[in-house]
Amino acid sequence: MQESHDAPLSEHTTMRVGGPAQRLVVAETIDEVVDAVREVDDAQEPLLLLGGGSNLVVSDTGFAGTVVKVATSGVVVESDDSCGGAMVRVAAGEVWDDLVMQAVAQGWSGIEALSGIPGSTGATPVQNVGAYGQEVSQTIARVRVWDRGTQEVRTMSASQCAFTYRHSLFKSSSNFVVLDVTFQLRVADLSQPIAYADLAAGLGVDVGARVPLADAREAVLDQRRRRGMVLDAADHDTWSCGSFFTNPIMSPDRFEALESRVRRELGADAPAPPRFADASGGVKTSAAWLIDRAGFGKGFGMPGPAALSTKHTLAVTNRGSATAADVAALARQVRDGVHDRFGVTLVNEPVLVGHEL
Repeated sequence: MQESHDAPLSEHTTMRVGGPAQRLVVAETIDEVVDAVREVDDAQEPLLLLGGGSNLVVSDTGFAGTVVKVATSGVVVESDDSCGGAMVRVAAGEVWDDLVMQAVAQGWSGIEALSGIPGSTGATPVQNVGAYGQEVSQTIARVRVWDRGTQEVRTMSASQCAFTYRHSLFKSSSNFVVLDVTFQLRVADLSQPIAYADLAAGLGVDVGARVPLADAREAVLDQRRRRGMVLDAADHDTWSCGSFFTNPIMSPDRFEALESRVRRELGADAPAPPRFADASGGVKTSAAWLIDRAGFGKGFGMPGPAALSTKHTLAVTNRGSATAADVAALARQVRDGVHDRFGVTLVNEPVLVGHEL
């Protein structure tokens, strides 16, 4: 277990902002993770768990407590057959995209549309990470956690994780530390049905078609690169947390009110906001569409120090010298501007530590 003090957290997050951690512990085994968390809890000190840092915006004052960076590794294939599928247990610290790349190479179908997403595997169930029509909850069989309340290791089934859109039990409670995740993937050479129109167009197929796994992965990576969503140190559009706001979900009545508001604000001939069915019975619309129509186009805020991506309006980016305060100020301006124009309050997707919008 490695330990340091006053370690700048900007070096451990994809947004590249954040002040120092009073104490940073790098845990490379499950026992080290549990021991580190238990030590902090016994001392009743503040604790922050850190994986790949792709979903954190830490304040400029840093974190006055212990940051435990989960750096565990290991991918264990528990079974791999065409009947039961591939049951694969993955350590929380494994790089997520490395797992997706391995799945594609092995002929395991179900997470190929999640290619290129930064961060660690243990973070994916917390956020119920999703993209291009797939969510990790569709393939998660169980999650093993350290329960900080009962001081024991627990194995939770997918139904116990309370997965919803970009949310889970683990996001709503700080009581659980993800240790490893077991995925049940289909053994197949072809992808799951392509559910995203732009992705299907890029592949030259109809929505609902299946394509070779490697083709699906490359098409997803191409889509993400064009949106600045694949990490590249030389490209400031990728110095971000990816999508900063979740897509709003509202009741049908509220969506009708939004449509009326759009016509009033943009004119009777204005296109209607995108509408997608949600599993909860509500209506999901596009945060990116609302942001753009509220006057915040690609590159808004350039030259910075914080600005919207020049490729994608949903990404708040660090143009090289931004502080966490700069990032929060821009995100706040966008959120409030969308609310003032359309009456919809956007919700930030990354976790803000030590500050708020």
